[in-house]
Amino acid sequence: MQGVKQVMTILQSDSGAQRRPVHKFGGSSLADAACFHRVAGIINNLHQPDALIVVSAPGKTTNRLIELLNLFTSGDSAAPEALEGLQAFQRGLIETTLDAANAAPLLAALDDDIQTIASVLENHRLDEYERSLIQSFGEVWSSRLLARLLSSQGRAAASLDARRFLQVSGSPVQVDEALSRQRLAGILADYPEQILVVTGFIAADSQGRTRLLGRNGSDFSATLLAALADSSHTTIWSDVPGVFSADPRRVKEARLLTRLSLSEAAELARLGSPVLHSRTLGPVADSRQQLMLRCSYHPDDGHTRIQRQSRRAGGGRIVTSVDDAVLLEMTIPDRYQDTVDALTAWLTRRELAPLACKRRPERRLWQIAYTREQAEQAFSQLRDHQPAGGFEGLQAREGFSLVALVGRGVVDQAEQCLHFYHALNEQPLEFIQPAKNGLSLVGVVRKMVLEPLLIRLHQSLFSRPKRVGLVLFGRGNIGQAWLRLYQAQKPRLERELNVQLTLYGVFDSRGAMLASQGLEVEQVLQDFTPKSIVWPDWLEDLEEHGFDSLLALDLTASDSLVQYYPALVQQHIHLIAANKLAGAAEQGVYLRLKQALGEHRVQFLSNATVGAGLPVQTSLRQLQQSGEQVRAISGIFSGTLSWLFQHFDGRQPFSELVLQAWQQGLTEPDPRQDLNGQDVKRKLVILAREAGFDLDPARVRVSNLVPEALAGLDRETFIDRLQELDAPLAEALAQAREDGGVLRHVARFNAASGEASVGLEVLPDDHAFAHLRPGDNVFAIETQHYRQNPLVIQGPGAGREVTAAAVQADLWSLLAAL
Repeated sequence: MQGVKQVMTILQSDSGAQRRPVHKFGGSSLADAACFHRVAGIINNLHQPDALIVVSAPGKTTNRLIELLNLFTSGDSAAPEALEGLQAFQRGLIETTLDAANAAPLLAALDDDIQTIASVLENHRLDEYERSLIQSFGEVWSSRLLARLLSSQGRAAASLDARRFLQVSGSPVQVDEALSRQRLAGILADYPEQILVVTGFIAADSQGRTRLLGRNGSDFSATLLAALADSSHTTIWSDVPGVFSADPRRVKEARLLTRLSLSEAAELARLGSPVLHSRTLGPVADSRQQLMLRCSYHPDDGHTRIQRQSRRAGGGRIVTSVDDAVLLEMTIPDRYQDTVDALTAWLTRRELAPLACKRRPERRLWQIAYTREQAEQAFSQLRDHQPAGGFEGLQAREGFSLVALVGRGVVDQAEQCLHFYHALNEQPLEFIQPAKNGLSLVGVVRKMVLEPLLIRLHQSLFSRPKRVGLVLFGRGNIGQAWLRLYQAQKPRLERELNVQLTLYGVFDSRGAMLASQGLEVEQVLQDFTPKSIVWPDWLEDLEEHGFDSLLALDLTASDSLVQYYPALVQQHIHLIAANKLAGAAEQGVYLRLKQALGEHRVQFLSNATVGAGLPVQTSLRQLQQSGEQVRAISGIFSGTLSWLFQHFDGRQPFSELVLQAWQQGLTEPDPRQDLNGQDVKRKLVILAREAGFDLDPARVRVSNLVPEALAGLDRETFIDRLQELDAPLAEALAQAREDGGVLRHVARFNAASGEASVGLEVLPDDHAFAHLRPGDNVFAIETQHYRQNPLVIQGPGAGREVTAAAVQADLWSLLAAL
């Protein structure tokens, strides 16, 4: 049940205190005894002792009850036989699901129910309420059986008939939310820490008569129950794991969509999706609950989560269809526009909003499309409404199919619209209509075999390159090296990852150049003419970028830019950084950034911050993914300090080595930024956090090689007084030799104790850190299996070319993930 554990992880990460989460299981999930046991296993593995479980009737029970009613109403002599068959099925289900002792009371209750059904059929002319009463038994039987099964497995569980709290009135039914919530609160208070298995689909009116919630009422029951109980999460379990980019039975390349915005889900439901239904989504929009769709048969097959927040990237994501559609047509003699608007509102109030409409004012004709099931009801109501509705000549035309692209802003995506129009114009087309809300593009065609068209449309959605904009911050040594590398690698990236890359903007200390059509690398390198910018006003320039995704590359050492990371994340801009300041920030700042990244589903890659091109952070991630627990991290993390102490053997003063390194560009512009250990501390914090530990920078002990008297000087004065470093370093070197070792600048983190330090150490002459190539970094990672012989990574850990290569590797990884 790994998939169920995954659900729990997702739920717990999204909300602290859970308030009776809701899970709904449909008829296909409760088709037989094996299904009931599978569902019970899912519930047990959720470890939610106060869960509310909404159930549909087992298998095809509701259809059997409707068939029974129809046989009785028509006077068919097969009605008693149908009732006996229904009873036999339910008895068999109980007896194969439970042992004899637990089955006995349910079998007795079933016999009573069958007698009640027979009595209603024999003694009454069936009215709406009696028909509803008979149809309600399927959910009651499911609720009883699942509750008893859970109880037999040691769970505190009880069956709850929704008619005890769910109060409705009118036709179609309207829920009295205030009274229903009050009643439910009293019931829940009586059953703390107990699983309640609630009947879906049914409710009661003020006279206690059974009312049905209509088509797909059980899904609606689940989200409605969650709203009434103020639950934070609702999971609908069925025979599919969620919403796909197309019907996977017809388009084998269809992809499961792990996230779908609420507006896109509502549009898909409006267009007749069998997975989502409009009424189900109403309570989701009106409450704080999150909705997830999962498969009860294969919990590990993924999920679709419905999010309130819309995707930033626009365009079609789903190809959907209705095979059997009906066109209702009518002529509207006068006040055409007003009459059409009034009729649309009239139909919507009756839950009969059309799937698609075509207005033809020149012919005073209005065409509206429905599924066959909806068309019968809509035609009947429109026929009765015709005298008052201001229209004439109502007729139904059969033999149509409907095909649509769904996604936020799809009607504004010129490329997708063009593909759609071309594909449908080659078919027997009736009309194409973009939705007013911009969420769908709908075509109605003469009834045909849809698979070739669906496959072609799906390919047009997912074979086009993903358009990615890049914004570079920093045009210094690393930035320029990366631009050259990007220029050389861009064709390969685009070809192998099916992306279209655009260098959208470049920022440096003077200002920025932004161009939606893209900047040429040579222009940025040779003729960079930035416009001055005001922080944070430049963020507004990034808001309407028009790409599917936008990536920011921070190749600076700017603290002020890091302050704007949260704002970039809120705009769903992914981050790649060679800047260490975010990953090594104060604990509270770092945790808030991590939380924002998770909430907005934004990626942040920073492999260039430690070891340049060396695979240090990636190795830590792979070790964790393999089940290893990191126990310690140590090494020489500074190329500058590595060079200095590999050469510092007493033959020349330490200050002369520092001056040489500074003159050769091996140090920072101010050498104190290397000598004070702060850069190494940041790297150590980043690695510890990458290994899964919340290391606060304040806990790292740092030995500063710069005497306090030199720390506050200007750079030039410090360089003039470099020789003041010599005495303490010469003394440290002498002590190392006396101890028979070598002097090295080492960073260490111990996971067990949480201790972290940066500073000079005396190491044995045969230690792995003792003899490196000058300038090399070395990283030793100890785990359970790499304890006696740690995993060692060694090589050049600085330099603009290798750092640029690490940034490029992060870019490749991020694009592949997108």
